[in-house]
Amino acid sequence: MLLNSEEVSIDLGALILRLTAGGTIFWHHGLVKLMKFGELSGSFSDPVGMGSALSLSLILFAEVFCALCVVLGLWSRITTIPPIIGMAVAAFMANGDGPFAKQELSFLYMMMFIVIFFIGSGKYILDRLSFR
Repeated sequence: MLLNSEEVSIDLGALILRLTAGGTIFWHHGLVKLMKFGELSGSFSDPVGMGSALSLSLILFAEVFCALCVVLGLWSRITTIPPIIGMAVAAFMANGDGPFAKQELSFLYMMMFIVIFFIGSGKYILDRLSFR
């Protein structure tokens, strides 16, 4: 079966979106927090009252494990849910009282993961290779 250019464009767009959203969260945010876990665990923002260490652990799960799964195309729809929740908490609770400039990045990431949740991960995914 030959693919038409629209299908290829959608799949490439999904790949670029996954690499951008998941890759940036993973490399720029998640790994940095993971490397500083010891020093951050006592003072990390706790907007929902679960404790700093648990809040940090949950956001690390979203920003490291889930973001890496999104980049690789593993269970992309389900693994977008923790980053969506984490970015919503960051945008509306942790930075909710500040100006939109403080919320903007979290809001943008949240929207990117929401788009991935709805459109899926496209054809260029590790799932296609590993479960065929």
